[in-house]
Amino acid sequence: MKPKHFRYLWKFYKDKKQWLDQGGKITRVFRVLSDYSDSAGTVKGHYFHQDLLIARLIHDHNPKRHIDIASRIDGFVAHVASFREIEVVDVRPLPKSEHENIKFRQADLMNPQDLGQTDSLSCLHAIEHFGLGRYTDSIDVNGHIKGIKNLVGMVSDGCRLYLSFPIGQADEVHFNAHRVFHVSSIFDHPSIQKHMTLQRFDYVDDRGDLHLDTSVTEVDRNIKYGCGIYTFEKSN
Repeated sequence: MKPKHFRYLWKFYKDKKQWLDQGGKITRVFRVLSDYSDSAGTVKGHYFHQDLLIARLIHDHNPKRHIDIASRIDGFVAHVASFREIEVVDVRPLPKSEHENIKFRQADLMNPQDLGQTDSLSCLHAIEHFGLGRYTDSIDVNGHIKGIKNLVGMVSDGCRLYLSFPIGQADEVHFNAHRVFHVSSIFDHPSIQKHMTLQRFDYVDDRGDLHLDTSVTEVDRNIKYGCGIYTFEKSN
């Protein structure tokens, strides 16, 4: 219990007395004071916005096949699985899911994989971790570059890649947590330059607010840790 929550002790004991006065039984005391001051939840931030947005775009686009690479299971993947099948690939193992719409395969996307091509592929808030060793992957300073190349190779011509990652004022490595990229750096990647066209750009700012269907040039140049959300289409 944090010191700032001590001020709610009076309410806890008042509520407890009321419960007992009403004839209620207490099996054991499990005191939680932090919820007295908490809001109902959070409707801001990178994961909240990107997961809902890309799930909606996939729903509207209705691809024949959708593969996800290492995105959040209890957020984005769960959203998509609520309305369609989703194939999930991650370097880490995943306990067997009882949900029939989640199909899992363990694989390292820093290396080419025999997964076939798809008309819809997502990799949300994951590419920034490739090669840093945080998730048991091997150390590779070019892990993100290899990962993006392999992602692009998995997308069929004329089809979509949904990609998101932290954006800031410059390309940085915060070892071993993640990388942060300048908002325009992705366009310098050879595979992106050669094969992909940006169809849509959204981003989450430092306050956790979402900016819909905007331009990379509209991003605050003083941004420190936002989230760029890129929708690419493979042109060739």
